Amino acid sequence: MYQALYRKYRPQVFDDVVGQEPITTTLRNEIAAGRPAHAYLFMGSRGTGKTTCSKIVAKAVNCLHPQDGNPCGECEICRGIDNGSVVDVVEIDAASNNGVDNIRELRDEAAFTPNLARYRVYIIDEVHMLSMGAFNALLKIMEEPPPHVIFILATTEAHKVPATILSRCQRFDFRRIPSETIAARLQAVARQEALPLHEDAALLIARMADGGMRDALSLLDLCSSHGGEITVESVRQVCGLADQEYLFQLGETIANRDTGALLELIQRLGGLAVEYDRLCEQLIGHYRNLMVAKSAQNPADLILCLPEQLEDYRRQADRFKMGEIIDGLGILQEAMAAMSRTPSRKTVLEMAAVRLCDPSLATGNGQLLERIARLESQLAALMAGQGVPPTVRQAPPPAAEPKPAEPQPQPVRRPASPAGGEEPVFFEGWPQVLELLKQKNGPLHGFLAGSTAYLAGGRVLINSRNTMFLELVRSNAQAKEDIRACILQVTGRTYGIGPYTAPAAEAAQENSELDSLLARAKEAGVDVSIK
Repeated sequence: MYQALYRKYRPQVFDDVVGQEPITTTLRNEIAAGRPAHAYLFMGSRGTGKTTCSKIVAKAVNCLHPQDGNPCGECEICRGIDNGSVVDVVEIDAASNNGVDNIRELRDEAAFTPNLARYRVYIIDEVHMLSMGAFNALLKIMEEPPPHVIFILATTEAHKVPATILSRCQRFDFRRIPSETIAARLQAVARQEALPLHEDAALLIARMADGGMRDALSLLDLCSSHGGEITVESVRQVCGLADQEYLFQLGETIANRDTGALLELIQRLGGLAVEYDRLCEQLIGHYRNLMVAKSAQNPADLILCLPEQLEDYRRQADRFKMGEIIDGLGILQEAMAAMSRTPSRKTVLEMAAVRLCDPSLATGNGQLLERIARLESQLAALMAGQGVPPTVRQAPPPAAEPKPAEPQPQPVRRPASPAGGEEPVFFEGWPQVLELLKQKNGPLHGFLAGSTAYLAGGRVLINSRNTMFLELVRSNAQAKEDIRACILQVTGRTYGIGPYTAPAAEAAQENSELDSLLARAKEAGVDVSIK
């Protein structure tokens, strides 16, 4: 009967465990010294060696002929534990045996001495799945364990294990195994199995395994069934992956904002049997590599790829701003989560593709900041070139008059005189006042947007179309004080303030100038709306 590779090549001693040397060294030394702990907690992602090390510990503490902390693998105890005939070593799946009655039964059995072995060893896999009542029952025996009992708790989510249990265990964190280490192990297995495994194909399998040796061996098993040499192309075909060149092509299409071409490329990849969730996962990895290539000084240490591909990542990263890459990662991760909740995976990926190509649809902070920066840049270009908004525009010089106007603190031009009263003159320093007011009192500045002002003796008369401003000036003393303070900062003089209605001729002139500015803004590509 054929035996799967991950079972056939499961380590039998601590020295065979790959990628977890600090943990295996500690466990081997404890057992060699005859001081095993009464409870262990093995925590880590799937396929990193938790269950394997649990069984090695169970054999090592009971082995009749231990060798420097390792089990011999030949005695009746070691062979019995391997084939499951030794009843003193019990493996429990907490996902299906998570009730309080299951743990009470375990506790009653633990009181009896072992039948054959030296220790009763209870291996509880996925221990975080136990109910709270079951944890309380387990805590009772872990507080005062019999000397012949060892508990080994394994979990992928240690944060769900109560602190009272954690505090009574020796905790070992199983890290993800580096891709290079996994690839080397795959090549060693392939040599023993006479499998024609290419080096770059082993590296691709290792990257797909995401740090888990068991997953890597399972993928190798799958690829070997495909027949022929195991190459990068055969691995991609078997696992439904997109070619790396396609990922760069997708990135270029997104950088070009070509939504139609991107959707066509996704359709083409789907026709090549690429799974849409796999493609989304690969795009997340691609964007991650772009982020690293753009931000890290030595990306070669962080991106697992060939040297020529690293240059491709650098070149493509230059096509994006960092905010776009971060928001792209967010969009793709949202799509990845949504795919697990719907059968319409292609539609979800296409929606994400449209958002990636059209920044106006993005809601991430990076894209919003980019849009604001672009608008500010366009506004600055208008102010420096063809014209500026009415609130900051300097008025044209006045027509020559027989008698020059009296000197004022700021240059002025004379508008048409209203009926009766002292003749007001245009206040050229009003844009600077508004700019200061923007920093001092933002809401008040908003009420005054688009306003103009005139000087009449010792007063500044403000012409604003916003009726809320008139009400605010009448009722809010702080608003008037803020305006006076900003006027004083610009002119060096203290003025009173009041409302003003411009004559019809001047209002028509201002409207004409505003229409002209809006036309120029539209030509420059700036979307401006008047409210």
